[in-house]
Amino acid sequence: MTTPPMTGIAEPVRQLLAADRSSAVLGIEVVSAEAGTAVAVMTVTPDRANGHGIAHGGLVFALADTAFACAATSRAPGSVTAAASIDYLGPAHVGDELTARAQVRHAGDRQSLIDVTVRCGERVVAEYRGRGARLRTPPAVDPGIDGRD
Repeated sequence: MTTPPMTGIAEPVRQLLAADRSSAVLGIEVVSAEAGTAVAVMTVTPDRANGHGIAHGGLVFALADTAFACAATSRAPGSVTAAASIDYLGPAHVGDELTARAQVRHAGDRQSLIDVTVRCGERVVAEYRGRGARLRTPPAVDPGIDGRD
């Protein structure tokens, strides 16, 4: 896999990726993620192709969703996907390298809107739009007041 040069990964994204096993299992590599943008790549292998010999749509979605999560987290740590849709515009074949580029379009206190374009070279394979929601941090429990010793 030839990847674009890494431009930086924000610390909250590094922490997210350290706890995320699914991206590695799916063959997704995050190349950069900072300041509301992210780039993730994946090569279409025979194991990632469907019965038509093209990239499985669910894996293209997973690539886009990973870029979405990293872009959202770089601006608002604790963000998760609340809603998402994808339009598949062209196939990707075994051996193709896919690049997902995410850009935060809106970032509020609790919600965000992120667009992701998935390309094979210059050709657009899919357009994804996701709405992120920020998780509420559970309050810390003081061990001295919860009744347990």
